[in-house]
Amino acid sequence: MTALSPVLKQATGVLAARGEGAVLYDEDNRRYLDFTAGIGVTSTGHCHPHVVEAAQRQVGTLIHAQYTTVMHRPLLDLVDRLGEVLPAGLDRMFFTNSGSEAVEAALRLARQATGRPNVVVFHGGFHGRTVAAASMTTSGTKFRSGFAPMMAGVHVAPFPDPTHYGWPVEQATDFALAQLDYLLQTMTAPADTAAFVVEPVLGEGGYVPANARFLAGLRERADQHGIVLVIDEVQTGVGRTGKFWGHEHFASDGFVRPDVLITAKGLASGFPLSAIAATDELMSKAWPGSQGGTYGGNAVACAAALATLDVIRDEKLVDNAAARGDQLRQGLQLVADKHDAITDVRGLGLMLGNEFRDAAGKPDGAAAAAVQQEAARRGLLLLTCGAWGQVVRFIPALVVDADQVDEAVGIWADAVNAVG
Repeated sequence: MTALSPVLKQATGVLAARGEGAVLYDEDNRRYLDFTAGIGVTSTGHCHPHVVEAAQRQVGTLIHAQYTTVMHRPLLDLVDRLGEVLPAGLDRMFFTNSGSEAVEAALRLARQATGRPNVVVFHGGFHGRTVAAASMTTSGTKFRSGFAPMMAGVHVAPFPDPTHYGWPVEQATDFALAQLDYLLQTMTAPADTAAFVVEPVLGEGGYVPANARFLAGLRERADQHGIVLVIDEVQTGVGRTGKFWGHEHFASDGFVRPDVLITAKGLASGFPLSAIAATDELMSKAWPGSQGGTYGGNAVACAAALATLDVIRDEKLVDNAAARGDQLRQGLQLVADKHDAITDVRGLGLMLGNEFRDAAGKPDGAAAAAVQQEAARRGLLLLTCGAWGQVVRFIPALVVDADQVDEAVGIWADAVNAVG
């Protein structure tokens, strides 16, 4: 008898049968508030009618047109539409299927464009599970253990995580930038460094936001040394944080700008699609034949992405993410204020994490998992993250409404109380 791999561990025991918006139903028709959104993928909710209609229409005309063989209209239209929301100057795109593939495409581009071998990533970052992407991932050993050696040329600098270091954010930022300078002086010379790759908010690393001074410091050093600044917006992009791109929270002065932006997850409401965007000057330095792939830019996925962008614009979902995120944060903070075990509520928009620590101040993954499981039993689906699994994260669809947020906070409060 065949079965799934035994190492595929489920976060919940739910056997989903159908979904509507921010809600899932199992095969017994039990309702669950889904505050996982497929790990931030179903940005417009489950089965948004406009996305469903667009995908069904496209399936009936053209399912797959391999885009290095022939071109198709959904892809060309998507390039135009993304041009309306991408940072200024990022006017060339390459499409693939997953975040990991897009990360590797960005790495390949940076190395080819600069002729340099090394890349600097930041402690706690998650960039994927394929060999190169896993080599760049430091959010947990489970993503990189057991298949060494990893890809060479990866160097890790600190991320300004005030909770981890126990410092104010300014001190953590001073430390992170000073250590980056030390790294460039002692381990990878600027002339050997192709790229900095950073998340605006650590995802699997515990939902820790960056800050304006840190990202501006990366931009300054990148400009000084001819290093490519790659901003990984796989989880933070497409409205998740209450701005269309997560790094926009830190770019009010215009100084924090990516040379390469990576997007995936919420781009197509559940269809596999990812992309990198860069300037024409930079993208033109990729070697001929270095970009491609059988399924990248699939016609149905592109049609779903176009519909997703329609819904996000027409239903003002970026604004909704900001408003519902504020509401959710306030509710989660009220719960945290009553429980010493929850030491931090943090994040941006609808990307919020609750950190659990024990009486000695150590990360408490067991407590986080217990509350996450209790919440699932009560009808609220959540996930954990962080190096010790000590953070319970809330990432509902951007269509979530005020009543659903209040309901989720109520279930969360009951779950925390029940676990004690």
